[in-house]
Amino acid sequence: MPLVPKIELPITPMLSVSQLTHVYPNGTRALDNVNLEISRGMFGLLGPNGAGKSSLMRCLATLQIPTSGTIRFGDLDVLAQPEKLRATLGYLPQDFGVYPRVSAYDMLDHLAVLKGIAGRGPRRETVEGLLQKVNLWDVRRKSIAGFSGGMRQRFGIAQALIGNPQFIIVDEPTAGLDPEERNRFNNLLAEIGESVVVLLSTHIVEDVTDLCPRMAIMVNGRIVCDGTPATLIQELKGRVWQRSIDKSALATYRQQMDVISTRLRGGRTVIQVLADQAPEAGFELAGAGLEHVYFSTLHSQRNPSGQVAIQA
Repeated sequence: MPLVPKIELPITPMLSVSQLTHVYPNGTRALDNVNLEISRGMFGLLGPNGAGKSSLMRCLATLQIPTSGTIRFGDLDVLAQPEKLRATLGYLPQDFGVYPRVSAYDMLDHLAVLKGIAGRGPRRETVEGLLQKVNLWDVRRKSIAGFSGGMRQRFGIAQALIGNPQFIIVDEPTAGLDPEERNRFNNLLAEIGESVVVLLSTHIVEDVTDLCPRMAIMVNGRIVCDGTPATLIQELKGRVWQRSIDKSALATYRQQMDVISTRLRGGRTVIQVLADQAPEAGFELAGAGLEHVYFSTLHSQRNPSGQVAIQA
């Protein structure tokens, strides 16, 4: 019996953002015609500090009303009915509030009440399940004020998961975490992202590499590229070259070549250059990675002064 060819159906976007613009009262254009389509799973939003990522997160979380544009989640018009999105939203902002001197259990129980879980039995089941899920069960009676940074972030994810949300926003979640806590937190995010829409906003390239099948890069309030990490990396294959130079020669190389990044190694400056072939003798091909995609994108967006313009 012949095999029936598998038909790949298009993935329907759950979150659609169209022509979203936000201008603050002081005239700062934090978002400039942002367009995004995000399906179920993990989606990474990369960008330097001040690129407008947090402004976008606040608009998506219905914490601020954009100047213009539309946001849809499935069939829901988010700007017209923000309360309906909030019922299915989990949000971990960059600065997660105040950590009071109450236990993790009591605080999570209180937040569950605020999210509408009034019954004591269902609330206990929710709180205990979430504390176990984020590996905080053993410290459930400990004051949150005494938690480490990683423990606080895991508590933040626990509160974001109250009510089984279908859309979860996490803004710079691993900033400041040590490598072990960062790895633990990323494993937790990956597990959550298997069944819901998770938007991960970060400036840490490795987090997107490890977690996200799709991504976008944001600069100066605009989405400047998007796609799968593998596709974006493939586009740079064979075009990133590097060599070690004296620091005193850096300015000359910047004038003559597309230098996308520099770093110190063994007391010498290593430059990475974007070119279709070796720029000169001494350059060797560097294996392209998502970091190169990020740096080359920032390089292409720099203003005449050589710096990426930063939004408030």
